Amino acid sequence: MPSEMNPGTQTTTGADAVDQAIATGIDFDGSAIPPAKLELYRQVMALEAGRQRSGVSNTMRSRIVRIGAKHIPQEELNQMLINANFAPLKDKEIAFYYGGK
Repeated sequence: MPSEMNPGTQTTTGADAVDQAIATGIDFDGSAIPPAKLELYRQVMALEAGRQRSGVSNTMRSRIVRIGAKHIPQEELNQMLINANFAPLKDKEIAFYYGGK
């Protein structure tokens, strides 16, 4: 499957595209990411790296909901979660991810 490319050589699709752009300090349009933005991002990510995790299954569900809500209708995502033996969508998740749709 071909990846979308910007005028340079950065891939702009896929889960790692943003991380790669941040690592190089160059946005997809070829402009430099301001140092203050990069520093703040790195500070916050360092805090997150040190956070105790609650479990792989909880993290998987959170990622599925956060990303799935961008691509999958609410009822379909809810049924997919149930079919995979995850908890169904919570009211607060529905309000946050689907409230404006």
